Amino acid sequence: MSENKRLVWNEIAPQGAKALFGIHHYITTGTDLPHELIHLVFLRVSQINGCAHCIDQHTRDLLKTMPFEKIALVPVWSEVPQLFSDQYRAALAWAEEVTLVSETHASDEAYAAASAAFTPKDLVDLTITIAAMNAFNRLGAPFRLPVKAKA
Repeated sequence: MSENKRLVWNEIAPQGAKALFGIHHYITTGTDLPHELIHLVFLRVSQINGCAHCIDQHTRDLLKTMPFEKIALVPVWSEVPQLFSDQYRAALAWAEEVTLVSETHASDEAYAAASAAFTPKDLVDLTITIAAMNAFNRLGAPFRLPVKAKA
């Protein structure tokens, strides 16, 4: 199977990359969201969007603080509620709701649940986190960013 060489988006549009990485910097340094929660949301959004690079990267990030067995069950988090705190479950549910907004329309029920688990500022920051990862996925997947995983 031949592989088409894809553009390196951040080299072609460095100012765009700088802007997007500025949002990432805000998320990881300017919010009160726990880093583990941020990477958990990054991973779940990336799984939904099918971005191999981001799945690989954020799995590696989570392995620093979370056991592999728990990470492996992130795609089915709602079936194993005992593994994730109420706040983590609320974040994962909101991440799915916002990522699939064309289907879910960010329902009132989902908003109420997320609002109950987060302060207004943290909910906005969580939503920015989700939106940013969706943007990264929409660059990573089509431009086939490489993964570190080896055979």
